[in-house]
Amino acid sequence: MAKTMKIGRRADDGRFTSVEKAKQDPKHTVVETIKRPTKR
Repeated sequence: MAKTMKIGRRADDGRFTSVEKAKQDPKHTVVETIKRPTKR
């Protein structure tokens, strides 16, 4: 399992979105690489 994952985030309010939608609208979204949460 990969230790990181890519997510899309809207720049105006910080809500998560899909990576595909984030790539289609680069002026208002960013694609971030974050660490995958660990299971406890």
